[in-house]
Amino acid sequence: MKSFLIIGMGKFGHYLCRELAALGNEIMAVDEEEECLTGCLPLVTSAKIGDCTQPEVLSELGINNFDSCFVCIGTNFQSSLEITSLLKEMGANHVISRASTDVQAKFLLRNGADEVVYPERDIAEKVAKKASANHVFDFVDLGDYGIYEVLPPKSWAGKSIRELDVRVNYNINILGLRREDQGIVMPRADYRFEKDDHMLVMGSDQDLARFLKKLS
Repeated sequence: MKSFLIIGMGKFGHYLCRELAALGNEIMAVDEEEECLTGCLPLVTSAKIGDCTQPEVLSELGINNFDSCFVCIGTNFQSSLEITSLLKEMGANHVISRASTDVQAKFLLRNGADEVVYPERDIAEKVAKKASANHVFDFVDLGDYGIYEVLPPKSWAGKSIRELDVRVNYNINILGLRREDQGIVMPRADYRFEKDDHMLVMGSDQDLARFLKKLS
């Protein structure tokens, strides 16, 4: 269990709060507007109304006691920048700030952010990749690499990983398989595919793009 401070309880702040709470973490939520805090009250350890661009407000929060501080303000970049800078100056362990553009990200990183997230861009990219490829159920972006959950090509049914020589012929690695309620991590070379198997495959973006075309 970790302890998190979330500043800015808009849509992104609320979703982040919900996910962190579901994982059993302690959360303090802060926003200027009381109504923005209402929906998160059952999820958080504590909540506070305040303007975090004011140093005296931040000093009351005990920010160095949190594992990470999230700055989730999306409508006022100047406030986001000021809060990010103040958090780091006042001893925050790890500051994660929200950005909408690369220019915003550069300013945030220069002014104290340890990490920057792009929620809108990341969601758009994920939706686009899933919609553009057939049989893609989910994916994880790892920079120049990725992990995709896909169905195997129909021609693979009844054949083993060894027979197909997947790693040599496709330059991808099969990390896991799911068949109905059964999960297999790092399947053996003699595993034979069934048409309804779900595979977790990992590879470079270029190799995965070539492989996904074979699923069309």
